[in-house]
Amino acid sequence: MSNRTLNIGMIGGGGGAFIAQPHQRAIHMDGTRRITAAALHPDPNIAMSEAANWPYPLKGYESYDALLAAHQNAADVGRLDYVLIVTPNFVHFDPAFKAVELGLPVMCEKPLCMTMDEADQLVAAVQRNKVPFSVAHTYLGHWTTLFSRHIIRGGLLGDIRWVDSSYLQGWLATKLEDADNMQASWRTNPKAAGKSGCGGDIGTHALMQLRFLTGLDVVSVSARLENFVPGRLLDDHFTVYGKLGNGGRAIIRASQICHGHKNDLAIEVVGTKGSLVWRQEESEALTVLLPGQPDRKYWRGAVSANDGFLGDLPAWLMAEPKIPSGHNEAFHDAYARLHRFFEADVRAYWAGQPFQNDGSVYANVHDGRMGMAFIDASVRSSEQDGAWVDVSLK
Repeated sequence: MSNRTLNIGMIGGGGGAFIAQPHQRAIHMDGTRRITAAALHPDPNIAMSEAANWPYPLKGYESYDALLAAHQNAADVGRLDYVLIVTPNFVHFDPAFKAVELGLPVMCEKPLCMTMDEADQLVAAVQRNKVPFSVAHTYLGHWTTLFSRHIIRGGLLGDIRWVDSSYLQGWLATKLEDADNMQASWRTNPKAAGKSGCGGDIGTHALMQLRFLTGLDVVSVSARLENFVPGRLLDDHFTVYGKLGNGGRAIIRASQICHGHKNDLAIEVVGTKGSLVWRQEESEALTVLLPGQPDRKYWRGAVSANDGFLGDLPAWLMAEPKIPSGHNEAFHDAYARLHRFFEADVRAYWAGQPFQNDGSVYANVHDGRMGMAFIDASVRSSEQDGAWVDVSLK
């Protein structure tokens, strides 16, 4: 296809929805993509009113069905290139499935959907229609995440023995869902969020960081899903001990009741040759720990190949930092990198050329399904007092 600016349709995002804001900033960051159409709210009147008053011009639709129908019937120049789904969890599956069946690429917020049946249907639809699909696991977009993946998958830490991946927050330490807090209300409601609250919301981020960096699946789990706030319907504390596909072990934990923690995603990967430590709240750097050597701290924008630990580094990886070290990238930049990588696959798709969509630079539909399988097994394990439950890998 030509180098024209891509047209994106956004589903959700009205009514003060948080996650639409970083997405739209990220989408417009490179100047090669723009949101041109949106179905912003389930109430048609609110959807149209918000579209009319949006900060920049876009075509509003009363529903996502209307948006998808307009795309299907539009002339080529006015058609959408992909849709972005930023609704609560229970409104992920239907618009995603319908878009894929139209041959329209999709970027969907996590978790992928509500049930394993929905996840399997989406995987089958993506395979059948051969369309790019991304699950927006934000933190995979940090440059230091991609660099960590290169180190670990390149064997520089040796065989992986142990992974501690965690995501700690404190914002749900009180019963905010009773205080008319929109974000808390739907995240603690099983009908809107699914089987797991904390695990589905942020535990899946901890899982995806583990899988993306190491290339290993969690094949079996012993889990405890707990709710410490009285009267809460879903877990606000999530602890999973896991067996890895290579025989190693992992702990995947998440909590939303830890006072003082904000968005504290962290991971430590321990191999036979050394360890790597990364924290999202200090995302400009990672630390490599080697036996008998001083700790090595690597900063985005200040990494050199062949330094005695690192070997050659991929040209594409080294070209990704856009600003010098010491000038911080952030959450919006991570999202922008995901959209940038997805854009490349979308352009190839519409041009009839091969595209990657292989999970190497962003989470795909198979990764999304693995997130659902992990949550499903963890819930079943917890219901059986922490019994070991196998994770459905296919």
